[in-house]
Amino acid sequence: MLSGQLVGRLFSMAGRVCLSRSSAGLGTIGPVEAAIRTKLEQALNPEVLELRNESGGHAVPPGSETHFRVAVVSSRFEGLSPLQRHRLVHAALSEELAGPVHALAIQARTPAQWKENPQLDMSPPCLGGSKKTRRTP
Repeated sequence: MLSGQLVGRLFSMAGRVCLSRSSAGLGTIGPVEAAIRTKLEQALNPEVLELRNESGGHAVPPGSETHFRVAVVSSRFEGLSPLQRHRLVHAALSEELAGPVHALAIQARTPAQWKENPQLDMSPPCLGGSKKTRRTP
């Protein structure tokens, strides 16, 4: 069952689906996340655009917009290699990647690929900064 907040974030426009999630649950969309969404929509006209701010799972101040995971489903990816697809995403987000965004995990799929597996992958836990749990020799 979808929560009221999740339903509020789920938009269906002309057959397209857009979803925003943060690692700490649903919250307000910040300016970096809004810019990422707008630029990807303009550049790729995606059928599905799922964007997750994963900054809360990293050693950054609360409210940061530095770590994102995105699933972009677009017919523009037809016939392109994964590298070429990632280059299109990087080109659309060049300003954000040069500035506030430290990490961007990309799932760039065609509509047929998304139909086979319509899930946004999960990132592993952060082991950097103050959250290090690994022992080093």
